[in-house]
Amino acid sequence: MLSKNIETALNKQIRIEAESSQTYLSMACWAEVHGLEGIAQFMYTQSDEERAHMLKLVKYVNERGGHAQITDLKAPKTSYSTFKEMFETLYNHEIFVSESINELVHITFEEKDYATHNFLQWYVAEQIEEEATAKSILDKINLIGDDKGGLYLFDRDIQQLTVTSSIAINPK
Repeated sequence: MLSKNIETALNKQIRIEAESSQTYLSMACWAEVHGLEGIAQFMYTQSDEERAHMLKLVKYVNERGGHAQITDLKAPKTSYSTFKEMFETLYNHEIFVSESINELVHITFEEKDYATHNFLQWYVAEQIEEEATAKSILDKINLIGDDKGGLYLFDRDIQQLTVTSSIAINPK
């Protein structure tokens, strides 16, 4: 059984994962209408991943005797000045999610809920990967600078990253 405190904290994380999915879906739409098909595909995949992360939490809460709550979501930003700004937003958002997961892990220690602590280790590892991917993408964007040819190649390359990462990720 989950304590009320942990159930509340997990429900907060459910909302964060749902908002992450919406944020990345909004980014995909922005990229797509700006002709950045590879970036759009990457963001659609990220959105799907975040939804899978949310569902994993929902099922865990319900299976542990809690009640997963699906609440209203904060509307995501819908436009960006540049694709670089969009990826900076993505990187900062991943840092925020990591901090939230870390706080959740801390709560499980305080309450000696080692089952939930163990469950959350997957999220800890996932966030390390998410931050590293976002940082790597930003590094590539900084190398490109204002080069339109570089942007074209980057857009194609990130589509390959999407194919690779979607094969490697298994949220179950």
